[in-house]
Amino acid sequence: MPGTRGEGLRIVRLANFVAPASGGLRTALRELGKGYRAAGHEPVLIVPGERPSDRETEQGRVITLPGPLLPGTGGYRVLTDKRRVARLLEDLAPDRLEVSDRTTLRWTGRWARRARVPAVMVSHETADGVLRTWGLPEAAARRTADALNIRTAHTYARVVCTTEFAEREFVRIGARNVVRAPLGVDLVERHPALYDAGLRARHAREDEVLLVTCTRLSVEKRPVTALDALAALVRRGARARLVVAGDGPLRARLEQRARERGLPVAFLGHVSDRGALGALQASADVCLAPGPAETFGLAALEAMACGTPVVVSASSALPEVIGTAGAVAVDRGEAFADAVESLLTRPEPARREAARARAERFGWGTAVEAFLTAHEAAVTTATTVGEPVFGGRG
Repeated sequence: MPGTRGEGLRIVRLANFVAPASGGLRTALRELGKGYRAAGHEPVLIVPGERPSDRETEQGRVITLPGPLLPGTGGYRVLTDKRRVARLLEDLAPDRLEVSDRTTLRWTGRWARRARVPAVMVSHETADGVLRTWGLPEAAARRTADALNIRTAHTYARVVCTTEFAEREFVRIGARNVVRAPLGVDLVERHPALYDAGLRARHAREDEVLLVTCTRLSVEKRPVTALDALAALVRRGARARLVVAGDGPLRARLEQRARERGLPVAFLGHVSDRGALGALQASADVCLAPGPAETFGLAALEAMACGTPVVVSASSALPEVIGTAGAVAVDRGEAFADAVESLLTRPEPARREAARARAERFGWGTAVEAFLTAHEAAVTTATTVGEPVFGGRG
């Protein structure tokens, strides 16, 4: 579908809550931008930062506008100057708008309507799930989420959900403009051959189980469940160690908890070297993904691409993503420990092969094609690996 600049469309993307040490959202934005460029379109990403910048990157043009730090989030910034953002949007004159924040940036849907620019909102988390993790009772979280989602669905031309799980809260309110588009994983960058015996030996002895969790250390991600799972395993006499890759506002509290309980945990902070992170994921025995509000779970999928099975929260979308290649647990440490033990009863070659095979169904080519289809944009490249997975556990 042609735009105003030759055959390609200028797809302007806006995102908040993208900290320098953030993982899944930053990865998704980068890979989708690269895919849009490869398909002949012109992606432009607008994000908040400490200071303004405008640069060309592998994912297209990236514009950073100054945005204040959000207290208590461990580095997240937000775009708060609506007039400046609106002026920039007018100057960019997008053919399509893609927004990855349904709260503070929802006003951009109204701007797009006035400018007659087709706009999509990408649902990267369930509203009621996040509200529950912040302590709101289930009934109140559902009412608040429904009110928010009704306004979102009305404001944007389309709402993009990455899984059937994420789509449910919009189906519940009768939204008719919801489309499904999976995210993906880099199957070349993440693979079982990244296994590093030396790296594994630095973190665990040969007779110990090496667990890893790669997550932001914030309330909605529930990283404490990983520590509780390790504590349960140790109480049962298991020789196990946990490596935590990630940073966030809960880090100091988690480190104190581990010290007080005498748990064998290594906190690495944010691992910026993607190769090093992949080697860690490939060298672990099991990855823990305890976030109950995840609507896709890129870190878990990356671990599976490395051949490492994952234990995921039953409250999240991840059971839909991992199928039978991992294990599912309710949101308690004891249950996660049970799931770890269950996975370890499977022969190692079989469980690692199953994890990789499942991940191979989620190439980024599939994701890019689905997102461009949601934009009604031309898809000129097809780099899909395997078949897209739009629901189901098998």
